[in-house]
Amino acid sequence: MKIKLLTLFMLGLFIGTHAQEKHPWKQGILKEEFLYEKAPFPSCHSATIAETPTGLVAAFFGGTKERHPDVEIYVCRFENGTWTAPASAADGIQAEGKRLPTWNPVLYQVPGGDLLLFYKIGPKPSEWWGMLKRSKDGGKTWSVAEKLPNGHIGPVKNKPVLLDNGQLFCPSSTEGNGWKIHFEVTPDFAKTWRKIGPLAAKDSIDAIQPSVLVHGNRTLQLLARSRNRALVQSWSTDNGETWSPLEKTNLPNNNSGTDAVTMMDGRHVLVYNHVLPPGNLAKGPRTPLNVSVSKDGKSWSAALILEDSPISQYSYPAVIQTKDGLLHFIYTWRRQKIKHVVVDPKKLKLLPIKNGEWPKIKGYTAPKLEKYKKEED
Repeated sequence: MKIKLLTLFMLGLFIGTHAQEKHPWKQGILKEEFLYEKAPFPSCHSATIAETPTGLVAAFFGGTKERHPDVEIYVCRFENGTWTAPASAADGIQAEGKRLPTWNPVLYQVPGGDLLLFYKIGPKPSEWWGMLKRSKDGGKTWSVAEKLPNGHIGPVKNKPVLLDNGQLFCPSSTEGNGWKIHFEVTPDFAKTWRKIGPLAAKDSIDAIQPSVLVHGNRTLQLLARSRNRALVQSWSTDNGETWSPLEKTNLPNNNSGTDAVTMMDGRHVLVYNHVLPPGNLAKGPRTPLNVSVSKDGKSWSAALILEDSPISQYSYPAVIQTKDGLLHFIYTWRRQKIKHVVVDPKKLKLLPIKNGEWPKIKGYTAPKLEKYKKEED
């Protein structure tokens, strides 16, 4: 029996080592899985994840396709070593019976309190409004939906950040009259609100869907999606009350969503499509899906390629670090499923990104991209 177990262990070690050699950009990955194999909807998108006292909870929108009136917010909970089946947590049915699509859920676990589920309802992003539900049992049951105050939509895609002064900063943006970034701030976990912004921008930058990094000493950094062929950034040195004008970073962006998180050790993790669109286009294929790490938010090192199939799309990622120090990534997989990847940041092998180019490494050749279908928002 001992010999058999040892043989199985060595076989597993060989397979794991061989897999790392075959794909060197996967080092540090502990687990890859789909939240579900079958669902009552054909299409899904825009996932979010949170750690609660009872375990991980994920949410996303699903339905016939994005913008379709039957699109609802679904929730899965990690329970007894597996994910529960997708359960509808919110829909867009109005009092008069009209049905509208839901959009972009964002989960946030209040320390010692409720799990918050922010989401949007409306025919399109330029006309949606913000909604909120609360759960006291880790996402099993939800309160009646609350409409956020007029002009507020909550965090537009990425998670809020709780500052040491007790202010919950929700990174947000609008798309109605140009793309503009702002913050919606609450001192009492979504009971009262105030707004900061919209932020100024350099060089006609159009940006949405920001995420926030925390650098200490009241310094915050914003990273966001843009239509300017690059990730854009802004900095604050007064705990987010004022911000520098948006400007391009040296990292490419394919006009698709990103996310970022500051780890317990002070380093910053960014998940995004490291894709420079072809020619002068603003939009490019949503593959590969990459992870980079930085000590200062300015110089970045390549860490992982979560997906690199020529079949697009792998998009709208979210990332958190759980109390055990592990990183959890969640993202859209070809609009068919939601994928979850667990990473040990201590096992990452980092290579500097120079001039915005993903470093070449022996043993890895990027797949050739065929002509890609235009992506939805």
